Amino acid sequence: MKRLAELMNMDGRVALITGGAGHIGMAIAEALAELGCDICLVDRPEVPSSDFAERLSVNWGHRVESLAIDLEDENARSTIPGSVADRFGRLDVLVNCAGFVGTSKLKGWGVPLEEQTVDTWRRVIEVNMTSVFQLCQILAPLLRAGHGGSIINVSSIYGVVGPNLSLYSGTKMGNSAAYATSKGGVVQLTRWLSTVLAPQIRVNCISPGGVYRNQAEEFVARYVERTPLGRMGVEDDFKGAVAYFASDLSAYVTGENLMVDGGWTKW
Repeated sequence: MKRLAELMNMDGRVALITGGAGHIGMAIAEALAELGCDICLVDRPEVPSSDFAERLSVNWGHRVESLAIDLEDENARSTIPGSVADRFGRLDVLVNCAGFVGTSKLKGWGVPLEEQTVDTWRRVIEVNMTSVFQLCQILAPLLRAGHGGSIINVSSIYGVVGPNLSLYSGTKMGNSAAYATSKGGVVQLTRWLSTVLAPQIRVNCISPGGVYRNQAEEFVARYVERTPLGRMGVEDDFKGAVAYFASDLSAYVTGENLMVDGGWTKW
């Protein structure tokens, strides 16, 4: 019988994290590097990730490299498997964390339904859902070839429940149909892939609740009031969930969507 330390040990494995230079992406990278993974960070060319990559490598003594990829570009996405194979020679974990979120500055985003634009809808679906599908598809051969691949998709509470618009009253914040639809699609894609890619590759999902980002005070107060654990999330809250799904701690788990939301969706 293996000890927990053995099940958690990921020495020699390689993890690719999209949105790797974002707040949650960096926390995920830290967690997987701590478990022993070499790390490939994928983020947009205009998002600096080299400093974080260097710091991560120094802190944990693992190889960390960055790929500047615009995930809105299908052709750019198609170059990722070759780059990973050339640089690392293998892939064991894929974390699809990138996406347009509430702070993304898109026209027709956090506005009433009548003002939300079809162009923004298309862009969000392309990055938040289509890129996830394509990366799972084209990286599956690398994942199959290794120890036993694990895909972790990042959805949201709004991929599971509808919005309570009263939370946003009196603020400049809003809730996008495209965001919710794309995140709901990621949850169902996770279920679909979990049976199609089995038994070599496990596919699971985490659905974060609201993460504190200096939002309007009235929004934070309303959000916390309806959260059983009495606070908004922080980046460290997602490390354990990713460590579980990435490592052999969850070797007999696939197709699951873990709500990491302080109980927000339970009421």
